[in-house]
Amino acid sequence: MRYIELSSGQAMPVLGQGTWGFGEGRSRRSGAIASLRYGLDVGLGLIDTAEMYGDGAAEEIVGEAIAGRRDEVFLVSKVYPHNASRPGVAAACERSLKRLQTDRLDLYLLHWRGSIPLAETVAGFEALMGQGKILSFGVSNFDTPDMEELWDTPGGSAATANQILYNPSRRGCEFDLLPWCRNHQVAVMAYSPIEQGRLLRDQVLQRLAAARGCTVAQLLIAWVLRREGVATIPKAERIEHVRENAAALNIVLTAEELAAIDHKFPPPRHKVPLEML
Repeated sequence: MRYIELSSGQAMPVLGQGTWGFGEGRSRRSGAIASLRYGLDVGLGLIDTAEMYGDGAAEEIVGEAIAGRRDEVFLVSKVYPHNASRPGVAAACERSLKRLQTDRLDLYLLHWRGSIPLAETVAGFEALMGQGKILSFGVSNFDTPDMEELWDTPGGSAATANQILYNPSRRGCEFDLLPWCRNHQVAVMAYSPIEQGRLLRDQVLQRLAAARGCTVAQLLIAWVLRREGVATIPKAERIEHVRENAAALNIVLTAEELAAIDHKFPPPRHKVPLEML
């Protein structure tokens, strides 16, 4: 496993496991738990969740999956914007910790911008850090102006990560946000690296994957991880998909492959607002 050293000094794995959709609809609890545990077996210790996912059900699934293995996990969760006041953050974190059956989060993120001032949210995060309930904090779905505002907020420059939508079809962040994060030592966590499965059907990507002898999902994960300081958290509810994702760590794309992807999905030449799913 490769790691990103956060500005807090923590080592975060570059490849992990997402849980968006766990605990919702027909999501199979036992299969999700087995997949998360298998992911830990093969070194995918970064697990990302949120109080929003399944209205807390995803955190409960993660809690059951990591029982007895907490020290193997770099655990990330996220707080709703409407819970992001100083007292609201404290209460939301307590609920998440209870569902996750742990006494701490390695990283706690503001899920997206809301109406509560960033100063209140940061103060709440700082209080939680002082109590040892979170080891670092960050944000999610923050564009460059949002990050600049965060940096101007007292204590905001201690943020260690920004979780954003990033894949070949959603690469507007390459123009300004990724360079900003790199220059300010903010790790980027890319969610939906396969665009919720839609990119798996792209014919160019299918040809590239077939020529290399890998899957399109592996190709896309390798594409995201080609950038220093970027991690990714693909969701996998089946053990075979977890195994497939883990193997993507061994793929280094060639200049020709990268050029082919650029031709199909051109990099941005101007500012593009950050997209969300």
